[in-house]
Order: sequence, then structure tokens, then C-alpha cells
Amino acid sequence: MQTNFTAEQLEVPAIKRSNQILRTCVHCGFCTATCPTYQVLGDELDSPRGRIYLIKDMLEKGRPADEKTVKHIDRCLSCLACMSTCPSGVHYMHLVDHAREYIEETYRRPLGDRALRWLLARILPYPMRFRFAMLGARFAKPFAFLLPGKLRSMVAFAPASMPPPSRMEEPQVHKAVGERRMRVALMTGCAQRALNTDINEATIRLLTRLGCDVVIAEGAGCCGALTHHMGKTKESHATAARNIDAWTREMAGEGLDAIVINTSGCGTTVKDYGHMFRTDGAYAEKAAKVAGLAKDVSEVLVKLAPEPTGAAPKMRVAYHAACSLQHGQQIKDHPKTLLRKMGFEVVEPAEGHLCCGSAGTYNLMQPEISAQLKARKAANLAATKPEVISAGNIGCMMQIGSAMEVPVVHTVELIDWATGGPKPPSLC
Repeated sequence: MQTNFTAEQLEVPAIKRSNQILRTCVHCGFCTATCPTYQVLGDELDSPRGRIYLIKDMLEKGRPADEKTVKHIDRCLSCLACMSTCPSGVHYMHLVDHAREYIEETYRRPLGDRALRWLLARILPYPMRFRFAMLGARFAKPFAFLLPGKLRSMVAFAPASMPPPSRMEEPQVHKAVGERRMRVALMTGCAQRALNTDINEATIRLLTRLGCDVVIAEGAGCCGALTHHMGKTKESHATAARNIDAWTREMAGEGLDAIVINTSGCGTTVKDYGHMFRTDGAYAEKAAKVAGLAKDVSEVLVKLAPEPTGAAPKMRVAYHAACSLQHGQQIKDHPKTLLRKMGFEVVEPAEGHLCCGSAGTYNLMQPEISAQLKARKAANLAATKPEVISAGNIGCMMQIGSAMEVPVVHTVELIDWATGGPKPPSLC
């Protein structure tokens, strides 16, 4: 794609990077075949190719974002299926992240929209605030019909019950069982700590059983993805910097062999810290080191090679591939390989490349499109006739679980069970 940025514009690092990305696009349209919003809406401007044209026009002209551009960029899930499909290697993720930052700086949203985004940015990344918010939402459910659409979706999102805080997720070191093979930091996350403590507990049990010291680092928390994808760069970088500092301290002490992440949306963001902080003199080097150590839990487990004990029965498991794992991190086979090794029968739904509609805060900010994608995903999963559904991302688990009667568990919970851990509570 030909671009026409001025030399002055190209001195801005973000513009320079976007120019590089734009120039790799050849308008082929392959991305439209795998874009969920294009499949649902059928609008060229709701495809990656259409959004690329809108972003190019906005950035080249240096004009404030307009309502049309904002509407179509907001509808993007950032599922990154287009990046898996693109034959030219267009790094759409960096481009749309830059566009969102630019929109946040130049566009004044309607009051309701601003208020919702402010609220989400100040609740979701903080587990205790999130717990209180979900408690309030539960009490508000009988009156949900009185609320505007997006607030109604937020109230509907609240689970019927929430687990108490887990002591295992507090800063500490969980020692390896037997001889130590690795020393790893576990990212405990934010929303996951409020919604489902079973995931981190199963991860800790499994890793220690396989010979890992598991460090819960003091000061580590939200990865920054939630605010990053809203274009709130200052907030997302502040959150990410706290993680970088926390893990750097551990690296300087006894060292780390990996930073294990069991929420794939977080993993995609942490692996991109090097890019996010590339122009930050104080953090560029540290961020790159952290990004290099970041591993999805399935990557670490494949290396540790767990063996089944025969404790878990052979079950028909429908594997849901989270977008952030299969497209964002390009990890497609590890979870399925591990589950099959544990003795489970693994089946995959049709249209496995399409997003379930969760996508961070997307199901709260774009509830109508999200609902259509959820129904489509649920129908495809149900067609496999599973006994249980396995996924590697808490957002997907909540989204799919709200549409299915079949239990949805994290892949790690099944592997933990199969190697001597307890049966996942949601299967009891």
C-alpha cells in the first residue's frame, strides 16, 4: 500500500511504525474471510482491510478521529485472526493499537461512552474493586431491564457466585516438589483472581508437582491489556511497568526461567511489552527481557512433559482455541497435544478460528455483536457433543459458559486432574 506521510510525521515513532505496517498491505482481502465482524455484519469497513483504509486516511491527514472511523475501529475485536491469514505479514495488532491511542487523544466520545470506559478502566484491573462491582451487579439484576443496553450487559455479566480470595495467589514462593527443575513467576492476573481462583491454584499445584518453584511476585498485577486496548496508553503503561519492576526484581535475585501466564489475553500483551516500551529509555531493556521470558502455561508444560496417573476418566473434551492464543501468540497445538497425552478425547468445533465475542471488554462495550458471535460459537461447540469444554482464557470461559450447559474449564485444570490433582470443582 502506498503511503504519503510527511518526513515530519515519520519522525514520530508511532507513525513510523504504522507506516511500515501499512506499506506491507497489498489489499488482497484474504483477511475478510476470517474476520468475525465482517462475517456478522458484511460491511467492508468492518473488515481489517476496511479499517486499514480508515486508519491510513486518519493518520496521514493528521486529523482528529471522526465518528465513522471510531465506530468501525470500536467494532474490531482485536482477535487478530487477520494476522494468521495475511500472506503479507501485516502486523494489524500494532496498527489498530496505535489507532485506538490516536482516537483516545483526538476524539471526544459521548458522555455515556466516556463514563463506561472510565468505569471499566478503574474496576476491571483491580481484583477487589471488581469483586465489589460484581456483588453490586448481582443485587441490580432484578432491575436490569431499566438500564441502558451496555449497563444491562454489565449486570448480566455478573456471575451467580464468586469464590473467596485465594491465599495461594498472595505474594510468596511455592516450592517445587522434589528436585527443582525451573524457577518461574506466575502472573495471577486481575479479573481472573476475582472470577475463578481454581485456575491459578491448579496451575501452582501442577507446576510445583513438575519440579518448579512458583513465585508470586510482590507488586505484579494486571497486565495492562484492558486499558491498552481502550487507547489509554498512560494507564496501561503504568500498570505494565509495575509488572516489569516486580519481575525484574525476581530476575535480579534467584533468577527466573520463565514468566508463566495462564490467561492468553494477558500473555499476548506481556509478550508485546518490548514493543510497548521500545521508546522508553528507563524501561525499554527491562521490558524486552520480560517479554522474552513470558510463556503461555502450555509452552512450559510441553517442556516439563507431565505424565498422566490415570486419575481422570477418558472424557470427550471440546477444545476452544482462544484468539489471543492461536492468533496473538500463534500457539495452536500445545494445549491439544497435552490433553490427548492425558488421555482425553479432543474434538474441535467448526469455525474454530472465529472469536467467541468476549475479547476483553468487547462483550461489555459491543454487546449486540458479541451476543451474535457467542451464539455462533456455542452452536459450533454443542455440535461436537462434548462432556466438557476446555479453554485457556478466562474471558472466553465466562463468555462460552454463559451460553452452554456443558461445563467450561481451563485446560490446566484438566491436566492437573489427570496428573494427580483434584477433580475440577466445576465438574463435581
